[in-house]
Amino acid sequence: MAHPSGVACVDLSVVIPAYNEEGRLRPTLDAIRAYLLADQDRWGTWELIVVDDGSTDGTAAVAAEAAAGEPRVRVVTGGGNYGKGHALRQGVLASRGRRVLLTDADLATPIDELDRLDKQLRADGGGAAIGSRAHPDARIEVRQLALREWLGRCGNQLIRLVALDGIADTQCGFKLFDGERARAAFAGSRLDGWGIDVEILRFFRRSGWPVTEVPVRWAHQRGSKVRPLDYGRVLLELVRLRAARRGPGLDSSAGTADTAGTAGTADAAPDTADITGTIDFTGTTGTTAPGTPGTTAPGTTAPGTTAPGTTGPGRRRRMDLLVGVLFLLASFFLYKGLWADLDRAYLADAGSDQNQWEWFFRVTADNVTHLRNPLFTTLQNFPDGVNLMANTVMLGLSVPLTPITLAFGPTVTWALVLTLGLAATALAWYWLFARRLVRGRWAAALGAALAAFAPPMMSHANAHPNFLVLFMIPVIIDRALRLCEGRRVVRDGLLLGLFATYQIFLGEEPLLLAVMGTLLFALAYAAVDRERARAALRPLLRGLGWALLVCLPLVAVPLYWQFFGPQSYHSVLHGDNAGNSPLAFLQYSGRSLFGDEATADRLAMNRTEQNAFYGWPLISLAFGIGLWLWRAAVVRALAFTAAAAALLSLGPKIRIPLTDVVLTGPWRILAHQPLFESVIESRVAMICAPALGALLALAADRLGDLRAEERKLRLGGPAVAERRRLRLVAYAVVAGALLPIVPTPLPVRERPDVPEFIADGMYRPYVEESETVVPVPVPDPGNAEALHWQSASGLGFSVPGGYFNGPWGEERRGIYGAPARYTSNLLRDVRYSGQVPVIDAKWRAQARFDLDFWKAGVVVLAPQPNDAALYETLEKLLGGPGKRLGGAWVWDLPPTR
Repeated sequence: MAHPSGVACVDLSVVIPAYNEEGRLRPTLDAIRAYLLADQDRWGTWELIVVDDGSTDGTAAVAAEAAAGEPRVRVVTGGGNYGKGHALRQGVLASRGRRVLLTDADLATPIDELDRLDKQLRADGGGAAIGSRAHPDARIEVRQLALREWLGRCGNQLIRLVALDGIADTQCGFKLFDGERARAAFAGSRLDGWGIDVEILRFFRRSGWPVTEVPVRWAHQRGSKVRPLDYGRVLLELVRLRAARRGPGLDSSAGTADTAGTAGTADAAPDTADITGTIDFTGTTGTTAPGTPGTTAPGTTAPGTTAPGTTGPGRRRRMDLLVGVLFLLASFFLYKGLWADLDRAYLADAGSDQNQWEWFFRVTADNVTHLRNPLFTTLQNFPDGVNLMANTVMLGLSVPLTPITLAFGPTVTWALVLTLGLAATALAWYWLFARRLVRGRWAAALGAALAAFAPPMMSHANAHPNFLVLFMIPVIIDRALRLCEGRRVVRDGLLLGLFATYQIFLGEEPLLLAVMGTLLFALAYAAVDRERARAALRPLLRGLGWALLVCLPLVAVPLYWQFFGPQSYHSVLHGDNAGNSPLAFLQYSGRSLFGDEATADRLAMNRTEQNAFYGWPLISLAFGIGLWLWRAAVVRALAFTAAAAALLSLGPKIRIPLTDVVLTGPWRILAHQPLFESVIESRVAMICAPALGALLALAADRLGDLRAEERKLRLGGPAVAERRRLRLVAYAVVAGALLPIVPTPLPVRERPDVPEFIADGMYRPYVEESETVVPVPVPDPGNAEALHWQSASGLGFSVPGGYFNGPWGEERRGIYGAPARYTSNLLRDVRYSGQVPVIDAKWRAQARFDLDFWKAGVVVLAPQPNDAALYETLEKLLGGPGKRLGGAWVWDLPPTR
């Protein structure tokens, strides 16, 4: 667009949008004028345009005074406060410069940074040179508050994802454009707010004009008009811009939609108490008085029912199917690396757990096929064996999936359990929330996604399917709520017993944590609504009695075997650092979108035990939801549950961050009690995931109710537009809290090959009945590749050592792996140090003793780091060289006594 006809061009136009800048405008104008006058040969002719965006202070007077003393200063007034975009559009279209500089009235970027932008613009031959605070060479002299800075980074990342990829900082207020191109872009612009920067840069990109980020100096200025939520408003403006371009019915100049469904007034907004204040015990439309089960608050519809004006069961079923498909796709996305190469892919953060779980699936299938005891085996830890019931073999899945394991191998079973189990867990939480908690299906889906895909869940997704596959937990909770209704106590109690039995064979510790979380919630809810608690207590206790009557006979023998059978133990040693750090709740996990592995590693036991890491934005959002909806009993109970679980997860000793102060934590009361003594206390924080998911679902459902009310009122006016804008900002806040913890695909590595000596069955002539293959080093929790040898070759041999939970010492304390022996320790030390120790007659005698204990038939050394040192050590221990056979070094041993 050309400049106004008949008006001479200038070399440079400087456009400054100003709203209530009375105190800062004159120093800014003086600084710019002085800078341009200091090098007139460089900058040539210039003009300075101040656009007053409807200021209510003395901004207009200050600008007019400056213009009276300097004819190159011009003042443009907009007649009202329409926003930064409107002001910039007016200023640029009024400009005459061959180059146009946009700068803020606070000069957060000093005017002398213009030199950098001008050099870049000339080098590019036109286009746009924009200041960037995110450039590695940028210099931030005065930083914003941490919250503002983080929200700014999140906003910019969202903008890049949604609208403008490749530009790290779209919102810096210091930009230099080619004049003609700038006027063309602003003439076609439609946004009036902060989104104008993105709209203009998109215009340049689509026109093929260069856009280059230039590092600048920048200092935060007090009194800045930019607020953290303005990044959310930018995204909303871009959404509205896209909608405006797709169809009619929008007033693009005002940036608002004249459609039904956005009507209403701010004064018509209902009180925040207008949500379902109780859990829906019935799962159907409430009919009783307020404060009783099934009550529905005014202006809302009970969970599990259809709101007026919405479609019926068919639509809900289609919605349920869509949600299930989305959860399944999300699960496949997370495990795409594993599915891409089932033969060689190994979850990179699994440690030895993938080998262990594949072995569990394979040994269970073997026991079922040969009708052997599924609760015990000597294939590991020969000759003592492994108590499988005291380990997490997930008989509830490994037994029914036996045909899959036998037909396709344990790796396929492993991948299916992880992928389908995660999706099923999300779908189960969705079902519970939609049935008992909220009306909106999308609100239930959002809460369920957080409950199932929360950072602690994704940490366990690397290695612990027993903590990932939790689809029975929502079913058990729902059945307990049915008992509270007091309708079919016997039937519901019997079903609860069967469900609990099945969960025991999926994972006992997750069931224990679920019971803890349910008790915390029940106590909090009873404190809030004692009348309802008293009414529910009697049928609940009766139903639990029926549940125990069913459950105990079914699990009596397996539990007796677990706690008193061969290789049983009494507790598991986890060390003194098993609780969460308070800082872990505020940080992101290593596999979250905004996560940092180094930070997460410092705050967790390992990458499969990052049991907090919800991130401070989500914690802040949950706190805000609690304040907003505090009058609802269910909200108060959920908030207490999450807070209490988080506190318990800190362990018996709580170290205050950044200090040497150590406090006694409430977990100390439970730490040495039966059952709890084997719990890794940091895992208690996993209770927070469904609690936070439920709070999120309630908030999203409430926002959906507000939208429905706006449609129902069918009113118009600025107040309704503001109400709608605030609601959309709330959606943006929710998105901003969830985006940082969005899980990323789980990385994989290539697993080592099984030596041909094992894979091709060459070992069989070397191993007689009741003899073992001794891999070097002897398998332990840190190196359990030999379990893969077994599961990949049909379990044709036993091994000493292994990766399992078993007893140690006279007290039978639980440890990971077999009790150490001198020879296994020696070989492990050589494996990790690469140093060959002095081997004397005593060491050789000890090796013979340990090999006899293991009933060793053959010793196998596969290729691995430090295998040369291991070979030399074995040669000295066994009194001779090994034989190279099937890709491994082999020492054939004489028959054991």
